[in-house]
Amino acid sequence: MSTRMLKTVRKPLATCLLVALVAPGMAFAQTAKEQALEARVAELERQVQLLLSSQQQQQTQITQTQQDVTAVRTVQAEQKPAVPAGKQPIQVTTITPGAAPGTTVKIGGFIKADFLATQTDDGQLADDATGRALYLPGQTPVAGAGGSGERSDVDFNAHAKFSRFNLGIDNVSESGNKAGAFFEMDFFGNSLGNQTATNTYGVTLRHAYMYWNKWLAGQTWSNFMDAASLPEAADFVGPTDGVLFVRQTQIRYTNGGFSIALENPETTVLTGTRNPVTGAWTNAASNSDRGSLPDLTARYGWKGDWGTFGVGAIVRQLKVDNQATGADADKIGGGLTLGGKWVMADSDTLHYQISGGEGIARYVGLGVTADTAYDVARDELNPTGVLAGYVGWRHAFTPKLRTNLIYARSDYDNDGSLGPLVTKSVQSIRGNIFYTPMPKVDIGAEYMYGVREIEDGRKGDINRVQFTTKYSF
Repeated sequence: MSTRMLKTVRKPLATCLLVALVAPGMAFAQTAKEQALEARVAELERQVQLLLSSQQQQQTQITQTQQDVTAVRTVQAEQKPAVPAGKQPIQVTTITPGAAPGTTVKIGGFIKADFLATQTDDGQLADDATGRALYLPGQTPVAGAGGSGERSDVDFNAHAKFSRFNLGIDNVSESGNKAGAFFEMDFFGNSLGNQTATNTYGVTLRHAYMYWNKWLAGQTWSNFMDAASLPEAADFVGPTDGVLFVRQTQIRYTNGGFSIALENPETTVLTGTRNPVTGAWTNAASNSDRGSLPDLTARYGWKGDWGTFGVGAIVRQLKVDNQATGADADKIGGGLTLGGKWVMADSDTLHYQISGGEGIARYVGLGVTADTAYDVARDELNPTGVLAGYVGWRHAFTPKLRTNLIYARSDYDNDGSLGPLVTKSVQSIRGNIFYTPMPKVDIGAEYMYGVREIEDGRKGDINRVQFTTKYSF
């Protein structure tokens, strides 16, 4: 091969060898860059996936929270009355933060104003007599027994002291146990106020008790009485002459229609004294809180569309024990009662009660007379016999207009040692009419005529016209 040809072949061959040597390095460099880029892309994709996953979790939590808020608001709307547009509730949290879960609170009562015009035939009621604010049969003046024998002028009185406020707490536990409490007061504290300027009267305790399932402890209506059978009246009580009416502290057990209670004992005592020179009799009343046994009461009641009916019994110890005078005597008293409310027709209802016994006068007519007479000479107690009752007829002319006609009476078998001036019987008749122009508002007018008779046959009368207004809440 010639030298010229050899030179010609060497140049392409050298070029090929150069390319063969350089190309793998270039390829390797290209591959490393791509791998680095791919690695960065992969890392970016991983971070994007993490961000997307976190956003989805946050969105899920937001959605769940919104659902929980909606559910709570739905429950609150079901439990609370709707708030009118533009109004905001004044209470957004519980008013009993210390109470057990599920506790409910009830607030109630009424504002009552009374306007009374009274005239008595045999004397005057004292200026500050309780009988000026409500009917007290034992205060009706009788000539020779607290009365002058002369007719009084018409005395007008107005007050709002029987207005009431009450608070009830009730709870049902998860296991089904029931517990709660009730408190009620009015403003019948006469001794704390007068009519001179401000007419301020003291708060008085009416009810204060707690209950747990079938047990009750505290102050409320005596188990011996039947408050549900009382007819409607403008007066504080109504059929006062013949009604059982006592509130006191007790422990009571109730099972269905049956109830039994141990109640606070208190013996009211009357002592008679005759002046040997003039022959005049005087009577002294007192209370004895020396009883060693509580009053035992029991009751059974029935109720239905026809009305209510119940029977009750009481056994009690009458006792005086005064170391200063040397008095120390006791006796057992007791009595029975029955009564209720009979729904005669759609517009007519009959209310009734009859009670009798010995040594139960404290429970009748707001204490017309005493439970027992005390014989000083013999140092012994002679319980007073009692027969009392009332009947009341209610008729509704319309859903807003109704009337009541009520008669009540009680008779007392007094011990002879008390003399001729003690109360032998009291009775009254009253008629009223009530109008309810709107729910919870009552306007009423009532006329009452009452008679008190003492042992020697003398009588005293009382006439009263009463107007009342009441708003209940």
